[in-house]
Amino acid sequence: MRLYLASICFLLTAIIFFSGCGEQHEEAEKSSSDYQKVRLVMTANGTDEGIETLTARRFVKSVEQESGGNVHIEFYPNDEMTGGNTNEAVRSLTEGSVDIGAYVSGTMSMLDPRLEVATIPWTFSDYQEVRKIIDTTGGEYYSKVLDEYGLIYLGSTHNAMRQLTSNRNPVRKPEDIKGMRIRVLGGEVYRLFFSALGAEPVPLGWSELNVAIRQDYIDGQENGFFLMQSGHLDKVQKYMTVWNYLYENYLFVVNRKTFEALEPKTQALLRDKMKEACEWSRDYLETEEKKIRVQFAEDGLEIIDLTPEELKAFQDKVKSLREELKEKYGEEACKAFKIDMDKEVEGT
Repeated sequence: MRLYLASICFLLTAIIFFSGCGEQHEEAEKSSSDYQKVRLVMTANGTDEGIETLTARRFVKSVEQESGGNVHIEFYPNDEMTGGNTNEAVRSLTEGSVDIGAYVSGTMSMLDPRLEVATIPWTFSDYQEVRKIIDTTGGEYYSKVLDEYGLIYLGSTHNAMRQLTSNRNPVRKPEDIKGMRIRVLGGEVYRLFFSALGAEPVPLGWSELNVAIRQDYIDGQENGFFLMQSGHLDKVQKYMTVWNYLYENYLFVVNRKTFEALEPKTQALLRDKMKEACEWSRDYLETEEKKIRVQFAEDGLEIIDLTPEELKAFQDKVKSLREELKEKYGEEACKAFKIDMDKEVEGT
């Protein structure tokens, strides 16, 4: 009799336990199934090692996991959707044939030059200042401008604080750079900056850069630590000047019609996971840059940190250029990025 009662108690306990587990599983399943089933397409210009690609992949994975697979994002790096044509990719975003994209502000400025305002030389002194401004008034400004072109701003992450490398000689003063052939991106600010310093800016594709240096077609280039390492530029350059002369960032955007067609919960998911991914990649890049700098020095690259006085000499040389750019982008843009329209550039 006791054995019979014990068996009954055991069975009742098991039923209650597994019933509870079933409810928990059902609740978890319901939580993820609350998300609508939707398929989105995302594109970026970067290679598999690019920071924007790493950020995008993290974003895509976390969205899929959180939604239980209901929100699926097909990601195409290297502008695969448009055969490598970056400008066409940006147009596809505005037209809605691509839903989400990640491009540097200089590329996005093809839509509106005001999106390049943060690249005014020495707008930021370090990454902490970048975060503080872009995550408040700067991001709000990006959002306002992008909205005019049918795009919603989701977030921003670092491309880099950009440094200078060269083979001809160390660069400590403006005279040291005069006459140098410096590889630059195609953006207007880069070209005007080096021209103001007396150098010869040479627009050149990234894939051609390493060979151009080894063949002495150019004397130097400007970039961030992370990208320099991926291109093995420390192996072909002798000197690096650390001056944080310009900051470039990636803007993550989504087509407005696509976004507004999503349920509010899905919209919130995209915003939250993009914010998390951007914060992760900022931390990652900042940490990696410190490691890369140490490695560069160990490998024999001569790294030059300018004194405040040395830095000011360069800043004075481009003072008129800064004023021209501030006038071009306008008071509202400069105010959003804490660029005083009447204030002379200060040492960083």
